[in-house]
Amino acid sequence: MLKATIQKNDKAAYWFIGVVSAVVFTAVVFLSKFTLQVDLGFDPHIFAAINAGVNTIVSFLLILALLFVSNRNYVAHKNAMLGAIVMSVLFLLSYIAHHLFAGETKFGGEGLIRPFYYILLITHIILAAVIMPLILFTAYRGLTGEYGRHKKLARYTFPIWLYVSVSGVIVYLLISPYYS
Repeated sequence: MLKATIQKNDKAAYWFIGVVSAVVFTAVVFLSKFTLQVDLGFDPHIFAAINAGVNTIVSFLLILALLFVSNRNYVAHKNAMLGAIVMSVLFLLSYIAHHLFAGETKFGGEGLIRPFYYILLITHIILAAVIMPLILFTAYRGLTGEYGRHKKLARYTFPIWLYVSVSGVIVYLLISPYYS
């Protein structure tokens, strides 16, 4: 096992994780209500393509991290997980930029693809709202060397995070034909 990277301070960690999660959630909800009419000089839907690319990288990093920890390569596991967190921050910035500059896009699919899309989208949105504090708490437990608690949380965090990252790519692939 690795040595702790940060000193344990549950009170400060709970406050930090709570505030960051609340601020990000509020910002995403609040900023999704507005569209800035600015000529960027390029198609703002490029941010959606970037989001899908970043989510693909996150998915691969998560799977690699699982393989690394299964092989007891804890340094590589830690690096892959930190990489997934950094990429998720980049995703969040690009996501906000996309919705701020491109606005909403209505899904135009018909037939069986329509309910599939909306079920996928709704589950993606709900789990995306829940995953951030789980990711932060799981990372905190790992970085403080509390590996038993880290592993217990990771059993929930990993599949939800992977679902959110993969479903985000699928949502993009389904809605991108309707960008105008």
